[in-house]
Amino acid sequence: MLVTSYDSFTVIVSILVAMLASFTALDMAGRVASSTGKVALVWLFGGGFAMGVGIWAMHFIGMLSMSLDMVMSYDPTLTVTSMVVAVLASVFALWLVCSTPTLPWLRLCGGAVVLGSGVVAMHYTGMAALMFTPGITWNWGWVAASVAIALVASGAALWLAFNLREGHGRVTALRLGASVVMGCAIAGMHYTGMAAANFPMHSHATHMGVNSNWLAVVVTVVTLAILGITLLVSMLDARLQARTSILAHSLAEANRELAQLALHDNLTRLPNRILLEDRLEQALNKANREKTQFALMFMDLDGFKAVNDAFGHHVGDNLLIGVTERMTEQMKGHYTLARMGGDEFVLLLEIDEPNDAAAVADTLVKAVDRPFDISRYELVVSLSIGIAVYPGDGKDDRELMFNADAAMYHTKNNGRNGYTFFQPSMNTLAQSQLQLNNDLWQALDNEELRLFYQPKYCAPSGPILGFEALLRWQHPSRGLLAPDAFLPMAEKTGMIINIGNWVINEACRQLRAWHLQGHPHWSVAVNLSAVQFEQSNLVETVTEALTQHQIPAELLTLEVTETTAMRDPEESVRILTELTNMGVKASIDDFGTGYSSLLYLKRLPASELKIDRAFVNELQAHSEDATIVSAIVALAQSLHLKVVAEGVETQDQQAFLTGLGCDTLQGYLLGKPVPPERIGELPNFFACEEEGELAVEPMR
Repeated sequence: MLVTSYDSFTVIVSILVAMLASFTALDMAGRVASSTGKVALVWLFGGGFAMGVGIWAMHFIGMLSMSLDMVMSYDPTLTVTSMVVAVLASVFALWLVCSTPTLPWLRLCGGAVVLGSGVVAMHYTGMAALMFTPGITWNWGWVAASVAIALVASGAALWLAFNLREGHGRVTALRLGASVVMGCAIAGMHYTGMAAANFPMHSHATHMGVNSNWLAVVVTVVTLAILGITLLVSMLDARLQARTSILAHSLAEANRELAQLALHDNLTRLPNRILLEDRLEQALNKANREKTQFALMFMDLDGFKAVNDAFGHHVGDNLLIGVTERMTEQMKGHYTLARMGGDEFVLLLEIDEPNDAAAVADTLVKAVDRPFDISRYELVVSLSIGIAVYPGDGKDDRELMFNADAAMYHTKNNGRNGYTFFQPSMNTLAQSQLQLNNDLWQALDNEELRLFYQPKYCAPSGPILGFEALLRWQHPSRGLLAPDAFLPMAEKTGMIINIGNWVINEACRQLRAWHLQGHPHWSVAVNLSAVQFEQSNLVETVTEALTQHQIPAELLTLEVTETTAMRDPEESVRILTELTNMGVKASIDDFGTGYSSLLYLKRLPASELKIDRAFVNELQAHSEDATIVSAIVALAQSLHLKVVAEGVETQDQQAFLTGLGCDTLQGYLLGKPVPPERIGELPNFFACEEEGELAVEPMR
């Protein structure tokens, strides 16, 4: 037999090619597993071709590393056939590990037999391509060993490729380690098979095939180029896919955030009106389909506005969050708790009978009734609930909402802090309020608003110093309405802004008319609502009214309630300072009912304090109210502010307030409100004209 030897460098190159081909195989498995459709097919066949060429090249380079005492040549047909077998085996391997979510042992063994047979066929077909005579004689023991190695190596390769196909943090390092093991196994199979070949002593080449002198270089370069390009494209695709995945994840997060913002309340994170309407429609469909019932509860916090006005919006927002958390803790089963805005909530609840709704409503009322610890304050609010049950209390979502709202207002009118089931009779009141609200939108355009004037006297009984104007609504069918009947509705709907601006303009117009009638020293004071005081164009509105009616700024006094001024003291100081710098006077109305800080009170550019009628109504010597009023008068005098007491109805009150040092008194004892055309009928009307003033208070 001819003595064979191997070129060490070429052997090393063949092993490195085997490792590179193994790494390519593992990477291709990941690419196929992470792709779908036509892209997966491209990676399957493209990757199978690159893998097959790499494995075939390893075997072929290993054959070229063998040195004999003759120049070997190869049959082109068999050489190409061996490469085709390698490519087909590689495509099969990729398909096997990527076509199923699991790889049971039976499937793994079957795949190892097919792939191992392909590798064996490739190797021995390549060996048969050697062109010399006589032919190779085989050591069948070594042949069997090479086949066994091929089967084991194929099984290990399939198992590694399957388990490393999904990408994760350490997958590249694991694939590198696995490619070393697989490369060594492939090389072991090849060189075991080579050891099985014996070449007779008198063998000689036929010189009819491809010469091997330059074939090793060509195969090595071409194979490395194919594998390198394939890996480069795969790495670029993986990077692009990772970047696309990050962008897709970011887009999905953005979409979720947009959906959250669009369908949920920003403060409490509860569903908003849009999402509630969708849930309500689903509940209607389910109830109609399954012949079941559900309850719709309209809920409103009692006393929330007072908390918001007294402590500010930040405390109010935290209180709403606390109420939401407390109500959510009580809920079980299928429900939707939504915030409609402000302090209004709606609960959609599946029930078996109306008593279930009553039990839940009672639990919520008791839960909210407990004090809340917010920003060092102990705050107390209550919950008024109206309940409508489908299908008895409404046929659609609008009717259910309307009826639940009507039941909630019935709860408020009956003392609050409880719940009421809807009754058809409640619609009369609800529809009446709705009609009144619609009529109020037209009141300004129809010139139905009026200002009545109540005289203000120099203590104790005169002369007249001015007037306070009280807002009235001359409703076309309900007659003359006091502000309590419509101003809360105007504040809730935002109409108070237009009404307040009308009051400023109308007061200045009337004052101009009185100036032209011979009373040039009278002044007018306008009480600003809390909503109007917060408007950014307040100064512009006041300036336009003064300019239009030619009223000097010092003849206008703006009255702001103590609660409104203390809602945001810094902003109140800024706004009032800007107005008083124009010459407008400022007055603190309803003093004693809020939570004034003396530090801010001293900074407010006010010229007058008005004692709230709540302290005057029950005023008696040596009473608690008397002590409070005495303190207010003393405080005002120390700050050089005038004091006005309103609500004087008895002679005892008149005498006591005069004795304390109040500058101005007003009330039914001294004079009732009258329309402007009847001002001249009042006694002592023309007295003290130079010191007189006219006060306009739309919020009374």
